[in-house]
Amino acid sequence: MTTTYAALLRGINVGGSRKVPMAELRTLLEGLGLGDVRTHLQSGQAVFSGAHGDEESLAAELTAAIEKHFGFAVGVIVRDHAYLKAVADACPFPAAELEAKQLHLTYFSTAVDAERYAGIDQAAFLPEEFRLGDRALYLYAPQGLGRSKLAEQLSRPRLNKGLIATTRNWNTVVKLVELTRA
Repeated sequence: MTTTYAALLRGINVGGSRKVPMAELRTLLEGLGLGDVRTHLQSGQAVFSGAHGDEESLAAELTAAIEKHFGFAVGVIVRDHAYLKAVADACPFPAAELEAKQLHLTYFSTAVDAERYAGIDQAAFLPEEFRLGDRALYLYAPQGLGRSKLAEQLSRPRLNKGLIATTRNWNTVVKLVELTRA
């Protein structure tokens, strides 16, 4: 059985460093035997199909191939369409009423215990808010991610220790659901 996946690459093509040209990434993924390879934007989203079935081993395989080809390590999260749709549908904020720049989703490589974020006083950051989901964190930042003090707090290394975490704006979240639909 073939499944359609999205690979989310963390921290590439930002500020002129860790360059991963999308055409090269597509060729690399095709060389691994993956089918229907497409990329979205320059910020690290690839969509492909395969009969692999295991997101974690696929992510590890892509991580190793990217490091071998480009010469630097990149955190990779792989998720299938069902997961991407379920997480988008479970958004605790009124996504349809918000501008895409106001709503973000951080995908985590593994489940996250709410206790990890318990020390953050959300009231101190209002009107910004966050909620945890299934291997994900939803962030409402009315002024955008670049001006978000809560996003800065949430990205502290101690909170994300041992995780791969990568954030996408809501337009990208929705587009990945669409692109992975079989």
